[in-house]
Amino acid sequence: MNNIPYLLALHSIDGLGPIRLRAILEYFKDPKLAWEANENELLKLGIFRNTVNLLVETRKKLDPETYAKKIAESGIKWITIFDEAYPKLLAQIYDPPIVIYYKGEPDWDKKAIGVVGTRKITGYGKVVTEKFTKGLSLAGLTIVSGLARGVDAQAHLTAVSENGKTIAVMGGGLNNIFPPENRGLAAKIADNFGAVISEFPPNYPSLPGNFPARNRIISGLSLGVLVIEAAEDSGSLITARLALEQGREVFAVPGPITSDLSKGPIDLIREGARIVFSPEEILEELGINRVKSLESRVKNERDLSEEERQILEVLENESRHIDEIGRQLNFPSPKISALLLKMEISGLVESMGAGIYCKK
Repeated sequence: MNNIPYLLALHSIDGLGPIRLRAILEYFKDPKLAWEANENELLKLGIFRNTVNLLVETRKKLDPETYAKKIAESGIKWITIFDEAYPKLLAQIYDPPIVIYYKGEPDWDKKAIGVVGTRKITGYGKVVTEKFTKGLSLAGLTIVSGLARGVDAQAHLTAVSENGKTIAVMGGGLNNIFPPENRGLAAKIADNFGAVISEFPPNYPSLPGNFPARNRIISGLSLGVLVIEAAEDSGSLITARLALEQGREVFAVPGPITSDLSKGPIDLIREGARIVFSPEEILEELGINRVKSLESRVKNERDLSEEERQILEVLENESRHIDEIGRQLNFPSPKISALLLKMEISGLVESMGAGIYCKK
C-alpha cells in the first residue's frame, strides 16, 4: 500500500470504521485518491453524508504528510492490514482494524491469551489473576488485556513481574491513556515488556462506546480468553462472546457463590466455556508446552523448609488470619510473622490485608 500518510489521514475521520474504510480503499486502490475524491463518489459508496462532510472539512486543514510526521515524532508507530507483519490471528476476524498504532515492540504472532475481568477486583480475584497469569506467562504466552482497573491491570502487572510479555489494548488513542493511574504501567509495558496498542487515532478520547471495539481486538489477538470475576453485565463477557464468534477458546474461573462477581463466569460456563482451576489446564487445552511453569513450581516446592510447607498446607484451600495459622501450627507469633514475611518476599504467600494471608 502506497501513500500511507493519506491512509492515516483517512483513518482519523470519525465514522470511517474498518468496514467502510476497507470498502473505500478497495474501490479507489490508493489512499491518496480516496482522500481527494469528490463528495458524490464517496456518497455512492454508501458513506454517510455527515462523514463525507467531516472528510471535506478535515481536508481543508490537515496535511497528511505533516500529520504522519507528527505521529512518528511522538514515538507512536503503526502497522496496517496491508503489511506482511500484521498479526495473522487478528486478520482472520470479521472486521480487523485497518491501522493499529502502538508503542513498544510487540511480537505480533507469538502465542497469546486474553485475560479479562472486573474492574472491582476482590482479594480472591487478585490471587486468582496472579496465579493464572504467572503460569501462562512462564509458559511463554503473551498476556493480552485492556489496561483497565482491576483484573486487567493485575494481569499486566503479573506478566511484567515475571519478565513476560504483555499487550495492552486501549479503548482510546495512545496520547490519552485511560485510566490515568495506569499511565506508568503503560509506559513500563512499552519500554521493555511488550506493547501498548490501539486502533484509535493517537488523540482520540477514551469513550464508553469504544470498548466493545477494543474487546474484539483482545480476543482477536489471542488463542483464547480467560475470564476472572465478572458481574452479569460486565464488558468482560462481551470479550468472551466475541472470542466464541471468532472461534477462540473461552475459559472461566469459578468464584464464591456468595459473590456477584461469580455470576459472569458461571453464565459463561453454562454457555459452554471451559471451567478451569489451574493454568496447566489452559495450556493443555491449547496444546502448549508447560515445562517452564512446571519447573518453576517444582523448584519452589523443593526449596521449602518443613515449617513453610506446613504453612502452605494450612493455606491450601482458603485464606486465614495470622493468629489462626499460628494457633493451628502451634508456632509463636514472632516465628509465624517472620516465616510469613519470608514467604511473601519469595512469592509463596500473599497478604490480603488485616493480617489475612493466602497461598499465592
